[in-house]
Amino acid sequence: MSARRPDGWRRLLRGALVLAAVGFMVLFLLLPLATVFSEALRAGVRACLASIRQPETLAAIRLTLLVAAVAVPLNLVFGVAAAWLMARFEFRGKALLGALIDLPFSVSPVIAGLVYVLLFGAQGWFGPWLDAHGVRIIFAVPGLVLATMFITLPFVARELIPLMQAQGSEEEQAARVLGANGWQMFFRVTLPNIRWALLYGVLLCNARAMGEFGAVSVVSGHIRGLTTTMPLEVEMRYNEYDFAGAFAVASLLALLALVTLAVKTLLEWRYGNEIAAHAPGGH
Repeated sequence: MSARRPDGWRRLLRGALVLAAVGFMVLFLLLPLATVFSEALRAGVRACLASIRQPETLAAIRLTLLVAAVAVPLNLVFGVAAAWLMARFEFRGKALLGALIDLPFSVSPVIAGLVYVLLFGAQGWFGPWLDAHGVRIIFAVPGLVLATMFITLPFVARELIPLMQAQGSEEEQAARVLGANGWQMFFRVTLPNIRWALLYGVLLCNARAMGEFGAVSVVSGHIRGLTTTMPLEVEMRYNEYDFAGAFAVASLLALLALVTLAVKTLLEWRYGNEIAAHAPGGH
């Protein structure tokens, strides 16, 4: 009798924890997401599509995709190089490099945008020189790319560093002994072992790049049709009391996030065994 009682309490506690977790997710995740789509479709599908087809919205979509298409590959290259350096070498200042990689996680995006304004704005450190040479960064696409790169910089590197440290360099050393050069070793040994972590990092980086608001808002100048990304377009429409248009664009952003999550989940399901084999501790 006394043995059954603890088992009953454990089952009750487990059920309560599961119920609390599900309730939390429904209240703070699923309900807001459902609200976005319901508000976007309140006036009908045609009205929602009409808001998305407006020239300002299409320009914001193109700019968002352009910024992500530039920032994500650059951070991909940086992330791989930084992870290789952190995982394969010991050098003075290694801890400082790790802290710098994590810096965008701790710095407010608004502060990051203000730093770029201070550096490249008209009254900034390099602003007069850039203006004299006809180069415009702030309130232009280059500023959006720089701000997005700063905010999304850690995602690829932080996916790769622990994995590469856990895997070690034995396979790479064996490939070098067998005569492989640096590029052959990377593409035939290193890249196959890190490709899933690399893909996850890219997916997270891309999702963050398309949804970034704070830093982009500071450096954009809110020039409609020229420097407004999708998050900024949502804000501008909401401030103009165009709630249907704001929720229509917001629903498109939410849909992109859901597609990213679906791709990640599909890859985990399709290649789950291979992912586990290349994860830290896998065999």
